Amino acid sequence: MANRSIDSSSSSTSASSTSSLATSPPPAVPDFKLNLIYPCSPQHIRKYSAQRLRMVTETPHIYSAHIKPYVARQRAAGRLDWVFNILEGRTEQEDVIARVDWDAPSNTGFLLLPDLNWDRNTVEGMHLLALVQRRDIWSLRDLKKKHVPWLKTMREQIVAAAIAKVFPPGQVEADEVKCYLHYQPTYYHLHVHVVHVMLEAGTTQSVGKAFGLGNVIAQLEGMAGDDEAGLHEVDLHYFLGEENELWRKCFGRLKKGEGVDLNV
Repeated sequence: MANRSIDSSSSSTSASSTSSLATSPPPAVPDFKLNLIYPCSPQHIRKYSAQRLRMVTETPHIYSAHIKPYVARQRAAGRLDWVFNILEGRTEQEDVIARVDWDAPSNTGFLLLPDLNWDRNTVEGMHLLALVQRRDIWSLRDLKKKHVPWLKTMREQIVAAAIAKVFPPGQVEADEVKCYLHYQPTYYHLHVHVVHVMLEAGTTQSVGKAFGLGNVIAQLEGMAGDDEAGLHEVDLHYFLGEENELWRKCFGRLKKGEGVDLNV
């Protein structure tokens, strides 16, 4: 991945033997963390710039007419090549924590790796990503009732891998692990965020951004219709920054009664 995290702790200069600084223990956690993004695209700059947020309602029509074609163009333009490189074993294999059901005939496999915003040390700061092996599900919009058994099994396997392979046994228990999906996601290949329940809840875990995996499963189970019924048929409410392309070229323009222009 292009986004790299660097942890840096401040160090004190030499002091006399009577100085309290000389005998103070080092900080238990880094004083600060610096995220470096290289190469940095205009999309990165817009994403991380301070900006006003807006709540939007994405109807099934808006999704099918504007958002889905936009996502398809992004994928066709190679925006997900870095994800496929990880899945195919070309890059970042040293970071892979677990591969579960990989290459299974049922197409249910996923790999687990640390999110780049985690220091890989602090238990309560745990943040992992589960990247699914299958490529036909771009976001939660593609999830259908027929996927419920797979989603339930994957959730159980994600939690089991997180508590068994990340820390020594007993440090994290199953009911301390939270799984959720983002919508809109940063990239359009289904991935599950896996965090410690005590992780400080910032904007990325807020209502309007994070959709609990358990709640998604329950919503699918409760939908009327056959196994093809799914989240492509419902309104989704979420927030966007005003610098987000979807706001500038879609929802902001719809608000003004203008035409949508989401050409990549």
